[in-house]
Amino acid sequence: MKNLIIIFSWSLILLFSIGCKKKTIDLGNKISFESQENISYGNDSEQKMDLYIPSNLNYKPDVFLFIHGGGWRSGNKSQLTFFALSMMQKFPKAIFANINYRLASTTHFAIPNQTDDISSAIEHLEKTLNYKPRFVLLGNSAGGHLSMLYAYKFDKDKKVKAVINIVGPSDLADSGFKKYFDYAFVEKHLINPKVLSSGTSMTSFISPVKWINTTSAPTLSYYGKNDQVIPMSQKVILDSILDKNGIFHESFGFKGGHLDWDKENNSSFLITKIDQFLKQVDKK
Repeated sequence: MKNLIIIFSWSLILLFSIGCKKKTIDLGNKISFESQENISYGNDSEQKMDLYIPSNLNYKPDVFLFIHGGGWRSGNKSQLTFFALSMMQKFPKAIFANINYRLASTTHFAIPNQTDDISSAIEHLEKTLNYKPRFVLLGNSAGGHLSMLYAYKFDKDKKVKAVINIVGPSDLADSGFKKYFDYAFVEKHLINPKVLSSGTSMTSFISPVKWINTTSAPTLSYYGKNDQVIPMSQKVILDSILDKNGIFHESFGFKGGHLDWDKENNSSFLITKIDQFLKQVDKK
């Protein structure tokens, strides 16, 4: 990943600073993508996506939908741009969409806005591509949480082929996660209480593991062994419930903390495992 950053950083700066809507990104080895940045998929200024489509596309590929982290109230799609480029090297025939979503604040709840934004992005892509692709949701941290929550709870039409969860909280009632430094914000502002049905607690509704059943999407997870934000207990809980429901899944730990998953060795390992995992999903 480090080498990719060195090779393409200047070309990307040029690409994204000159204001042209469409450009070709040449990744070598006869791999190229047509890119378009800051596409509006909704009426809000935060509802933007960057889209990467293989050049000379004459087939109907799956779509990777990237969802950034940032504690639900910060972050930007640009944080995943270089990882997307690394993934494009491994999956040259796939389409990639990298989204921003409406950020939470003390006056704006994360849920349902952010899961609605995933739905809107999917609908926009279906209209833009003029077919109904299968989606692989890939998110880190809060984006991992949103990827799981959307796939397990809100994907009624089963458009999600698989989830790639990177350091995402799976059970927000876990005592280990309650040590999260911003847990007070989670309790007060993660979900609009108006969407809670009678008898449903906040932590139950927004915990992805509470919505897992026997038809849930296959899931690959990646957690840091020294993560001080998302403890390894989140991996253990998620694996246990996926096992109980017979869902195909894999999970791995990496050396490092919450932000170390995209270091070169860790990211290379992850991309290899994603490739292997999705090949297994396709066989099932």
